[in-house]
Amino acid sequence: MSIHKKMLNKNVLALSIAAALLTSCGGKKDDVNKDEIVETVDTVKSSVLNVGGELFSVPSPIQTALLIQKSGISYDKSTLHASNKVNTFTTDFSKALNLGIYGADLGYVSLYNQTQDALGYLASVKQLADKLGISAAFDASTMERIKNNVTNKDSMMVLVGIAYRGSDAYLKNNQRTGISSLILTGGWIESMHFSVTAYTTKPTEGVRFRIAEQKQALGSLIKILSNSQGPEVVALTNQLTELSKIYDGIEFKYNFVEPVTDTTKKLTYINSTTEVIVSDAQITQITEKIKEIRNKIINASQS
Repeated sequence: MSIHKKMLNKNVLALSIAAALLTSCGGKKDDVNKDEIVETVDTVKSSVLNVGGELFSVPSPIQTALLIQKSGISYDKSTLHASNKVNTFTTDFSKALNLGIYGADLGYVSLYNQTQDALGYLASVKQLADKLGISAAFDASTMERIKNNVTNKDSMMVLVGIAYRGSDAYLKNNQRTGISSLILTGGWIESMHFSVTAYTTKPTEGVRFRIAEQKQALGSLIKILSNSQGPEVVALTNQLTELSKIYDGIEFKYNFVEPVTDTTKKLTYINSTTEVIVSDAQITQITEKIKEIRNKIINASQS
């Protein structure tokens, strides 16, 4: 068994400092080009879901892509979903899942500053949104700004986040929560695909922990999808439930350590750790199941 300790929120800035930084960034608004975007912490935040009155957190695919890039893994286009398969998806179920996958891919290629590929995935996202009849979910001005800032990695990260949070809010407000849940699930599956592929290529403890810690997010997705009785959604939920059974054997242990505050520097050091116990066999099983689920989604072409 492998044990990995992850430091949680080390060197967290005091809220007063964060507020000051955001204020100073906002004060420069008139000094920058209208299409230039200032990156904020909000760019890669997790999606917070309300399911039956309970709140769950699902990590953004961009968080995973950032971790993979920091692990020293080079850009690999073969890892991604082919952007020219848009017209092969004939059901709303497959279109929504693949829209989520393409959205995650757009974030990935943008992070690696792959301009031409980013334009291709942006077009795929737009086409699938049109086919689903949810074009209004992707604010036209934001999509135009994404296109205009495609060579600016930091701006793209912010704008992609804005587009997907905006689309999620639109879909929920217009009683399209089923579509929204599938888009979210597609993005999560693709981010898991990034992780297991990266770990196979270059095993690191950071990516290993990222794979293991998805146990809670997976549970959230299963609970959301279980609200639908459609046969395709039920089948997907069953596949994810099979994946969750692999995760059942992964153990987590929280070790509390009293935080230390440096009043002079206005910094709080959080020293608590989370310990995860996951075997190589479990990582292999998760990898195989993710590939099985993703392959079925990206190769769906039946009516």
